[in-house]
Amino acid sequence: MHELGVRLAGLLRPGDLLVMTGHLGAGKTTLTQGIGEGLKVRGPITSPTFVIARVHPSLAGGPPLVHVDAYRLGGFAELDDLDLDASVEESVTVVEWGEGLAEGLAEDRLELTIARGNGPGEGREVRLAGVGPRWSDLELPAG
Repeated sequence: MHELGVRLAGLLRPGDLLVMTGHLGAGKTTLTQGIGEGLKVRGPITSPTFVIARVHPSLAGGPPLVHVDAYRLGGFAELDDLDLDASVEESVTVVEWGEGLAEGLAEDRLELTIARGNGPGEGREVRLAGVGPRWSDLELPAG
């Protein structure tokens, strides 16, 4: 998951929105850690479950990473209260548990669905779906 995040970071630019879906322990935060490493942002990147959102500034002149955990949010109104739309244009924004909530933040987005295997040592399956013109012709890395 981490390595996929690093590879994915090479495709990302300011204004990109990633909406992640997956069960607890599927690897959403690990994937985000890889994205953060690839973007060269200040860490550590940990799950923002209790603070809801964290901003990780770039250490290399690139876009900051805004990492959001929408798990505890009660709906779009609470997500809207975070004012993410104010920073989405200059940041790479990753929203864990964002399905059904975060799609309205940007016309273009990358939707990631992560499923893990049933037993120990089982791998993960990651489905990436680009929405909007930004992602229409882009070659996405295999999950």
